[in-house]
Amino acid sequence: MRNLYVIGIGAGDPDQVTVQAVKALRDVDVFFVMGKGAEKQQLVDVRTAILDEHAGRPYRIVEIPDPPRDRTPDDYRATVRDWHERRSLLLEEAFAGTEGVGAILVWGDPALYDSTLRMVERVLTRGTLEFDYTVIPGVTSVHALAARHRTVLHRIGEPVHITTGRRLREEGLGGGSTVVMLDADCAFTTTPADTYIWWGAYLGMPDETLIRGPVGEVAGEIVRRRDALRARKGWIMDIYLLRPAE
Repeated sequence: MRNLYVIGIGAGDPDQVTVQAVKALRDVDVFFVMGKGAEKQQLVDVRTAILDEHAGRPYRIVEIPDPPRDRTPDDYRATVRDWHERRSLLLEEAFAGTEGVGAILVWGDPALYDSTLRMVERVLTRGTLEFDYTVIPGVTSVHALAARHRTVLHRIGEPVHITTGRRLREEGLGGGSTVVMLDADCAFTTTPADTYIWWGAYLGMPDETLIRGPVGEVAGEIVRRRDALRARKGWIMDIYLLRPAE
């Protein structure tokens, strides 16, 4: 493999793929996909639909089983570092068996809460393989959420804090507005009742669901809707924006 693209493909809508990404897709021979299991086959299907619409040339998909990891570890950072190492070894094996140009499609943007670039650097650091790689930015779920709710991420002159559900529970709301990703436990329920929330699930996909309002009024509805969607599909991808009352 002489070159690798790491391509941000947006939140799931093929129309959100940038022109720069489309040009890169049309140069790729092999796409590497980390499989998430049968219950998340729709994620693979969405990637395939994006390729069918934009690739414009024959290509091959190499699906790599994603190694499991402890979701509630005592040492979170050490557990994630070990997971990244195991993932990078699987990628290295796949890269070694590839000729031409490869690519990894990344939900949203590779620079925001995604480990792909770290794993690619691990492969290169081991020195077994040599290749160049190019990063193509994508539309993040943060931007998709704001667009679908037709809102601005912040009030005039205020900062935007991007964090995880785990850290929201530990640290609470920061100053200004807070975007929360990777929240498996509905941490917004711990915020004051007058906090305003803009919530979205499956952004850019057919099952997209949006709810907004004061936490005290809509938290229960979000939790119920989220549980029902996850039970039906077997997985959930959601994100939300929080803002303290003025």
